[in-house]
Amino acid sequence: MQVVDSRHQLYLAIVRVAVGVIFLWAGLEKAIGAGLGTWNADGFFQFGTLGTLGWPFVSGDIDPKTVFNPTHDFWVGLAGTGASSFIAYLVPLGQIGIGVSLILGLFTRFGAAMGTLMMLFFFVAAWDFEFGIVNQHLTYAFVTFLLGYLGSGNFYGLDATMGQSVGPGLRRWVFSGEKTHPAPVMA
Repeated sequence: MQVVDSRHQLYLAIVRVAVGVIFLWAGLEKAIGAGLGTWNADGFFQFGTLGTLGWPFVSGDIDPKTVFNPTHDFWVGLAGTGASSFIAYLVPLGQIGIGVSLILGLFTRFGAAMGTLMMLFFFVAAWDFEFGIVNQHLTYAFVTFLLGYLGSGNFYGLDATMGQSVGPGLRRWVFSGEKTHPAPVMA
């Protein structure tokens, strides 16, 4: 898909930067606020992965200890292990990397793909269907996928210039693909 209207390219760049700021903020909050390696997901693994279901599947009073998430045991099994220690570094550094990638429009397809993957993991881990299938994790996964697919780093990003100096494989899969030229705007 080609984005040729210069106004749409600008809007896409604004969304890319805004989503990048959200990822960067989340990563810095964990890395600086709690301290890199100090923050961990063990509490989330144990208590945040119970999941929820909403109407029409569940109604009335529900025991708060009810497990709806079929992957709950997997996440609980990660708590307190070496994998959890690795995740304590991977998540904040990944969020910072994704945020910087999207803000600068550099390595945009790779950064967007990693953002999509991270949000899909969060979506499955949280299993939050209390208000339907769409929640913030699925929304961010969809938006980051579109940012990568549309090659948003070519619009007011560093992929537009740096991507031209690499081979077509890297340009297509890591940078933002071929640069499209904007169509003239009719006044």
